[in-house]
Amino acid sequence: MSNATAMPVLFLSHGSPTLAFDDVPARDFLVRLGARLPRPTAILCISAHWEAAIPSVTGSDAPSTIHDFYGFPQALYDLRYDAPGDPDLAARVVKLIEAGGQNALISSDRGLDHGVWSPLILTYPQSGIPVVQLSLMHHKTPAEHVALGRLLAPLRDDGVLIVGSGGAVHNLRALDWNNRTGITPWVGEFDQWLGDKIAAGDIAALSDYRVQAPNATVAHPSEDHILPLFVALGAAAGKAEMVAGSLLHRSFTYGSLSMSSFGWGV
Repeated sequence: MSNATAMPVLFLSHGSPTLAFDDVPARDFLVRLGARLPRPTAILCISAHWEAAIPSVTGSDAPSTIHDFYGFPQALYDLRYDAPGDPDLAARVVKLIEAGGQNALISSDRGLDHGVWSPLILTYPQSGIPVVQLSLMHHKTPAEHVALGRLLAPLRDDGVLIVGSGGAVHNLRALDWNNRTGITPWVGEFDQWLGDKIAAGDIAALSDYRVQAPNATVAHPSEDHILPLFVALGAAAGKAEMVAGSLLHRSFTYGSLSMSSFGWGV
């Protein structure tokens, strides 16, 4: 995007569902983040926790809070993020995607999963800013998610904050619940490579991370938590072949989760 007034694009690592209560650096970062950004007219969030056969968008004017996890303290299930929806924005997202040659649909009864509200409840607590969620595409590649993101770039000129929410490193099999802010070496190696390529604006290398990045299949046994980054990358780039982003925050939790977050135009 060449327009200096365009809204930033973010990729946020949301970590454990308990982030709203955890005393960790990533929580402090998210609490302060909103003050660093221009106030958006609306937020379009792409979460790791919704995949669909074709791009799908929440269309409710009052989306519910989905608690899509189990085994956590009751206080977490009592949380509600009562952000309004934006049916007009949902319709525009569908129109942009369809204009790019893809089918898309509106899901009128779906709420916001914790990939959306877990970071936003800290960054924009009960702010009244409308929030719309866009799904990932089931069985699609990073490059295809970059292409999807490119279709969304015009929304930035209308004050829409586009947020990918996932995890820079996300391996639940290697979690160490007694190591709240710890890191294992392979996590750091992948995380550093990711940050370096984002800073270089190297969309091609990032899209081929499964081959080029160190420890890629260990860092992401499945791709769901990194795919939102590629949608954000495409939205930041628009029609450009490269787009440099910046590291906004880096910390680690439970040994195998990177909480690194990145921004474009911040």
